[in-house]
Amino acid sequence: MKTDLFPLMSLRDIVIFPHMVAPLVVGRSKSIKALEDAMEKRTEIFLVTQQDSKVDDPGESDIHKVGTLAVVMQLLRLPDGTIKALVEGKRRAEVVSFLHHEEFVQVEVSYRDDVETESPETVVFVRQLRDLFQQFAALNKKIPREVLKTIKTIEDNAKLAHVVSAHLPLQSSEKQSILEIDSIPQKIEKLLEFINREIELANLEKDINARVKKRMGKTQRNYFLGEKVKVIQNEIGQNEEGLDELGELEQSIEKKKLPVKVRKQATKEFKKLRNMPPMSAETTVVRNYIDCILTLPWNKKSRARLDINKAEKILNEDHYGLDKPKERILEYLAVSAQVKKLQGPIICLVGPPGVGKTSISRSIARAMGRKFVRLSLGGVRDEAEIRGHRRTYVGAMPGKIIQSMQKAGVANPVFCLDEVDKMSTDFRGDPSSALLEVLDPEQNNAFNDHYLDLDYDLSDIFFITTANNLEGIPLPLQDRMEIIRLNGYTEEEKKNIAEQFLIPKQLKLNGFKPDDISFTNGGIFDVIRRYTREAGVRNFERTIASICRKVARERLKSGRKDNTYRIAAKSVVKYLGTPKYRYGLAEVRDEVGLTTGLAWTSVGGELLQVEVTIMPGTGKMIVTGKLGEVMQESAQAALSYVRSRAMLLGLEPDFYQKIDIHMHVPEGAIPKDGPSAGITIATTLVSAILKLPVRHELAMTGEITLRGRVLPIGGLTEKLLAAKRGKIKEVIIPKENKRNLSDVPDKIKKSLVIHCVENVDEVLEKSLIVRKGETLFKDVPITTVYSDITLSTHNTPH
Repeated sequence: MKTDLFPLMSLRDIVIFPHMVAPLVVGRSKSIKALEDAMEKRTEIFLVTQQDSKVDDPGESDIHKVGTLAVVMQLLRLPDGTIKALVEGKRRAEVVSFLHHEEFVQVEVSYRDDVETESPETVVFVRQLRDLFQQFAALNKKIPREVLKTIKTIEDNAKLAHVVSAHLPLQSSEKQSILEIDSIPQKIEKLLEFINREIELANLEKDINARVKKRMGKTQRNYFLGEKVKVIQNEIGQNEEGLDELGELEQSIEKKKLPVKVRKQATKEFKKLRNMPPMSAETTVVRNYIDCILTLPWNKKSRARLDINKAEKILNEDHYGLDKPKERILEYLAVSAQVKKLQGPIICLVGPPGVGKTSISRSIARAMGRKFVRLSLGGVRDEAEIRGHRRTYVGAMPGKIIQSMQKAGVANPVFCLDEVDKMSTDFRGDPSSALLEVLDPEQNNAFNDHYLDLDYDLSDIFFITTANNLEGIPLPLQDRMEIIRLNGYTEEEKKNIAEQFLIPKQLKLNGFKPDDISFTNGGIFDVIRRYTREAGVRNFERTIASICRKVARERLKSGRKDNTYRIAAKSVVKYLGTPKYRYGLAEVRDEVGLTTGLAWTSVGGELLQVEVTIMPGTGKMIVTGKLGEVMQESAQAALSYVRSRAMLLGLEPDFYQKIDIHMHVPEGAIPKDGPSAGITIATTLVSAILKLPVRHELAMTGEITLRGRVLPIGGLTEKLLAAKRGKIKEVIIPKENKRNLSDVPDKIKKSLVIHCVENVDEVLEKSLIVRKGETLFKDVPITTVYSDITLSTHNTPH
């Protein structure tokens, strides 16, 4: 018995016959190496089928013994690392022994010859095989005509059997059994058995198809697939009783407490669904719509807590300060106890980042015993996000409002619309306009979502919106909300928040016991003043967390886990490094042409320095510091005021024509705008022109007019907080803002001397340091800058 040595490649779920050309996608490294070796040495490769296709690394017992020797006609490397090979079967062979190569498996094989028997039986078998294969090809349209032509021309019986076997849709085990038979008559007889079975199955399938098409009638062709499955199940006796989904859905509609109109719509859609073919695309749309109706809380409400004392206790446990929103919630609860039906309030909390707008909303829900839902509107620019898409669109969904109500599961949650000032508008619509209906107490009892197309009652919801500034909210939307402003925290409030909330929280998160780390008042104030500059407490909390982490590392390094740490002002630098911010006076001494102003930003109040330098020139005014149009106009108005008061200030009327004025506001990379720096600019101009220093412990804010009046400004509380943080002792504000001082914390008012002024003359007198024995305004005859224009004669027509 002659044997030869060949590389082995095991196959999954495919049997290669002699004279068969087949493409193979190879991914296993051993198989790839075997193919490459056969290609390189121009030798044959032994292809054999695995007994179990799930085995990734088959051993000797995992593969069949009989396979096919084949030549590798072509190799193509694919981008994913696999190889596509084209192989052609040559002859059958059987494994004698295995020889394990370093990179792949080699086998010693003996050749298996086909045993031909000349008999009338063989002739009949061959004739039947050709006829039956032709019948099967007529039933199975997947077999190409070229194959039929090829089979008619094949004279060799063994080749005929192998080619027919390759084109029959048999299981790999059945094909393997044919491959292992040596006797050609037996091989063909086995093939006839299989091909007869396949013809019966093809005829049965044809009969099933005919019956299904007859039953289908005028319904959509997609219905054919579903009916085909039913008939097949009936044919093989496996029609198991499954759950009746439509029956369950009908029961759900009956059990659900729905308003009359909603029930009518749900019933109508269900009847439509029942008459639809299951495989229709419209079926899914209708089913999803009914599910949307059933998952919405139409009448289910959570029982609200009306115990005011308990609610107040919960609010104070969660947040320090924030008296206005707390007071409004308690008022609502008090009225709810007296009225059966009360419209949910719509509150807008406006304040800088980090002051607790979103977290107080969650706390309000807990205090009232209601569920809490939050929807972030930041970056929303499509109206459909609020109102939903109409059902005519593919993939239509309800809007975020309805989706949030589905999540809440009750009709009266506390609903937080976060970042309502961050919405934008584009060609897809204006989402802020869509919110008008949601947040209007007179309209939101019949909110109409485009997808739902039914009126949904939002009037029981307690709406809370949050924003950093009102400028981003359209006026009609502002009009529908009760606006509550939240100011930045004072240093004292931040200290209390740290002691009561932030420090205990961070100690727990970082694995410390309550007594392991203690912060002194000086340490807390040092962190507030020199390492954070914000209206809220987010960075403050992060800084405390940083200290805790550094202490944890230090304690672990030293190996003394029982050590306690005391964070005082001196030790803060050790853990946090060089201070980020300078704390103290805006300026350390009185300067000429330098005044401290007060500005409002989205993160709270800030100190703003205005510098002016005078140079010989021709009357030009240069303004730098990335100032907006309004602030540049304020500078022009301030200069016009100074020119109009030139004689009273002891200046020549044309003084400005001999000098150039350069005004600069430091931190030039930061955009600045607004009219409230008007009196600051005027004071700095006068100081620079008259060479009189400005008091460094004084700051000011106010809009200027050409007549020298000081107009009111906004953000007074934040500006006064900034003044206190900057160690300012005196502040000048417009007299009309005196009424706003009631909103300023008493501690801030007591720490500052506040001057209320009506005109710029008062500002100059209080801010400029005049030389001893001199006065700021000179005693000169009151004359106007402009000459009187009179007419010598004036004839009036009669």
